[in-house]
Amino acid sequence: MSAQTLQSPPPIDCHVHLVGNGKSGSGCWLRLGATWWQRMLAAHMLRHIGLGNVSLDAQDFDERYVAHLLKLVRESSLGSVVLLAQDEVFHDDGTKMEGTGSFHVPNECVLRLSREHPEFLPAVSIHPARPDALDELDRCLAGGAAILKLLPNCHNVDCNDPRYRKFWERMAEARLPLLAHTGGEHTVQVVNAAYSDPRVLTLPLECGVTVIAAHAATKSGFADPQYFHVFADMLGKWPNLHGDTSAWNVPQRGRFASRCTGDANPLGERLLHGSDFPVPVSGLWALLRGSISFADWRRCAKITNVIERDCQLKLAMGFRAEHFTRVHSLLRPRMSQSVR
Repeated sequence: MSAQTLQSPPPIDCHVHLVGNGKSGSGCWLRLGATWWQRMLAAHMLRHIGLGNVSLDAQDFDERYVAHLLKLVRESSLGSVVLLAQDEVFHDDGTKMEGTGSFHVPNECVLRLSREHPEFLPAVSIHPARPDALDELDRCLAGGAAILKLLPNCHNVDCNDPRYRKFWERMAEARLPLLAHTGGEHTVQVVNAAYSDPRVLTLPLECGVTVIAAHAATKSGFADPQYFHVFADMLGKWPNLHGDTSAWNVPQRGRFASRCTGDANPLGERLLHGSDFPVPVSGLWALLRGSISFADWRRCAKITNVIERDCQLKLAMGFRAEHFTRVHSLLRPRMSQSVR
């Protein structure tokens, strides 16, 4: 798989973040000033993806981020990426949790960008406790939503709350998949760490929603609980459950790669490619675990396009070509055609 030799259907990255400060009217916002290390991490991410000369506070930051992401996608072997919105944080009673959350990306922002650029497939984000949750869901469906993205531990969503049943049933009826964060999290503010457990996704699965467990419930920090084995057990019960390999090229998450690769691997056949852009991508961790060769590590380290580097590292780990195209069969039907 290379930028010059596209597969049919073309590969998709199912986990790419949009970030903005909103100064140009996008409606986005960032709240990274609470701790010094968050601002350092954000600056490191910008340098890593090739935007080290752009300030987070720049008036045109949003436009430059989008333009750079488009350039990376067009120069990669990907046909498109799923671009993620980020809802605000709400209490269980539907009132907004003021002053909480690290960033916000409105649904209309990703819907608009996806209308303008065929390389972007829109993933909307709706907290099901919102008073207007069902109305917003229908609006987003009409606008062409391909996936719905939530971080239960960061958005404060107990997906098993029976009050959300109608929301999940509407998603299942519309064949709109749920991409839900599972496992630890250290980049975005966590509100309820208990919701990192993939078993929090049981009710949506019961309602017939196609669920993609982002990160396949792997741990992020060294002290995080490890839920990968819980996720693997759940795959046997729920045929509508899948996982993605987003951020598997950071120190902790990719440690189970060798269990998920090889011919007719039952775990690997339920995993989808995602990068978690702009999270840093390094092959060092795969090299140290013995998942890739020294030659592959050196080859991939020379790839400056971080979206392509993540693809090539996963190929070197042993993920098959289908890993990068499998999401086509899960996307909301009318959004499943990636245009290049």
